[in-house]
Amino acid sequence: MATLQKIRNHGALLIVIVGVAMVAFILGDFLNSGSSFMARGRENVATIEGQDIHYTDYEAAREQLEEVYKLETGRGDLDEEAQIQLRNQTWSMLSTDMILRSQAAKIGMDITANELSELCIGANPHQLIATRRAFMDETGTFNRNALVQFLASLEDSPESAEQEAALRQAKTYWLYWEKAVRLTYLQEKYTALVSNLVQANSLDAKYAFEARENGVAVDYVMQPYHAIPDSTVKVSDSDIKKLYNERKPLYKQQPNRAIAYVSFPIVPSEQDFVETERLINSLKEEFQTAEDVTLVVNTNSDIPYTGRHYSRETVPAQYAEFAFAKGAKAGDCTEVQFENNTYSMARIMRAGYSMPDSVELKAIAPEGVEGVEDQELGWYTFDELPANIADPARAGKRGTRFTVTQGLGEQTFEILDISPATPKVQLAVLERAVTPSSKTYASLYNDAKQFIVENNNEDSVRAAASRRGLTVTPQFNLTKNADRVGQLPSSRAIVRWAFEAEDGAVSDVFECGDVFVVAVVTEVNESEYRSIESVRGELTYEATNNAKAAKVQADLAGVASLDAAAQQLGVQVQSVERVAFADYRFGNAGAEPAVIGAAVALEENTLSQPIRGNMGVYVVRAGAKTQSTATFDAATEKQALNARYSYSLPYQAMTLLQNEADIEDNRSNFQ
Repeated sequence: MATLQKIRNHGALLIVIVGVAMVAFILGDFLNSGSSFMARGRENVATIEGQDIHYTDYEAAREQLEEVYKLETGRGDLDEEAQIQLRNQTWSMLSTDMILRSQAAKIGMDITANELSELCIGANPHQLIATRRAFMDETGTFNRNALVQFLASLEDSPESAEQEAALRQAKTYWLYWEKAVRLTYLQEKYTALVSNLVQANSLDAKYAFEARENGVAVDYVMQPYHAIPDSTVKVSDSDIKKLYNERKPLYKQQPNRAIAYVSFPIVPSEQDFVETERLINSLKEEFQTAEDVTLVVNTNSDIPYTGRHYSRETVPAQYAEFAFAKGAKAGDCTEVQFENNTYSMARIMRAGYSMPDSVELKAIAPEGVEGVEDQELGWYTFDELPANIADPARAGKRGTRFTVTQGLGEQTFEILDISPATPKVQLAVLERAVTPSSKTYASLYNDAKQFIVENNNEDSVRAAASRRGLTVTPQFNLTKNADRVGQLPSSRAIVRWAFEAEDGAVSDVFECGDVFVVAVVTEVNESEYRSIESVRGELTYEATNNAKAAKVQADLAGVASLDAAAQQLGVQVQSVERVAFADYRFGNAGAEPAVIGAAVALEENTLSQPIRGNMGVYVVRAGAKTQSTATFDAATEKQALNARYSYSLPYQAMTLLQNEADIEDNRSNFQ
């Protein structure tokens, strides 16, 4: 159908991920279906708030999201990065959905059928509907006619298997967004309720006003920690342990592994270059003389011949001068070229003609469909359009109408305008990149295997890699659900191995994109908190600064004036023209909340005790205090505070629900 084709034609990522609504509807009747409890228990991807998510349900949700993604982006296949993103989005949305449903049920909150209808097809539909490209006009504005036409097409009777598949896809697409709207709106209602429970009162308003409007001028001196040699202070193990116990909640962790891995590049050998050059030279005569060049190219080249009409701007750069040279004609060929490990040659199939590059189209409304109007679609290059639209559009002229088959029916287009004709050329390119042969591949693989045989522990692996000039790459905090190791492609298998192996184990050979990888487990961390040794560095830094602060504070004890403090420290007195309690930064010194609080609390013309700050020790002297001449308006302050709450509380509420939810995550067993 026309709408589905329109969605495919717009390649921008149009999926709007809002809240929890994207995939939950797929779960529906899947949950708690047949088979025994124990059998299903072993196949559960997760248990969320007491509800089991079976593997088949999770996969259905992922596949559904993938289908919508493909439809809206126009992509027929997905690379690893897209697959990882969709898996993570599926989990995030699925878990949030289950948590939200559980919480909403406790307070009797739901979305009625009338509410859902108004949100989907009412006068002002929800943003998830209004922002679908399928239902927009050429200006990017929601077009109700397009929505009506799409919904009307869902009632059509298919006349072929192709039309039946298109109808099924269209219905799935609509049901997806209908359920998305329902669950997104449920989240909006829930978080609106939470936001309304937290409202600013008169004391909040007065405090916020005074904290922002009332300030004080400050003079100060500061002794930076970095200016004090570490050797002048002592930090004991008990200091480190005490600080660790104070900070321990910050070191909560999931079970994780640390590994190190050695990469063996999978690259072509010298013989592979020789063989590829020999092959392309052996095809040269046939490529230059064959009547059916398409067969020669599509049988032997890395890139197929499509008959594309190249302009000066779109032709491959290395062939621009050749293709558009004066007197260039069909049959002309280049010599074999070598660039970027690729051998290639080109042949002109057609030259000396001109064609337009782009066309402006209008979709003509079908007759007999009430409320549907013609829709101006805008400008498209012919390369952006599918062949069944591009070919008649290119052959037509302004005002021409043509009809093409679109899914379940036909769609008529009118050419509103067409760009001026510019010189074009059709070019066939026979291209072969030099890649590792099976013999080279086997040799490199055997080399990596031999490395394992000779090195069966971490020390040996590191030493051998050093001798051979190979890099040992560390990877810390690897969790069981990690999609890959660092940026290594196709490395999920290494993660699974790391959680099955013992500390110090050396792996087998893994193929990750264009490298073979051998890994070794360097740490196994199963405890709830990071060990004191793993955070000793940062604890030592903080404890050292604490000791330096105590030393400076002791040295400055009893100092009578700011000038005396400056003289004793050997620093200059600095000033901050105005600081208020609501400020985040203390002049040019940076984020120093303790210093700001102490300065504002001082009486005028009084000196503080030495203050331990983030960057050093401060002594401040309060100058003149200033009070705002603005009139305190409690209502305005409350409104501003409530607006701030309404912005942050929904996110905070959902984050808290997720953190406190009862979730048993078993995804690592299935991916």
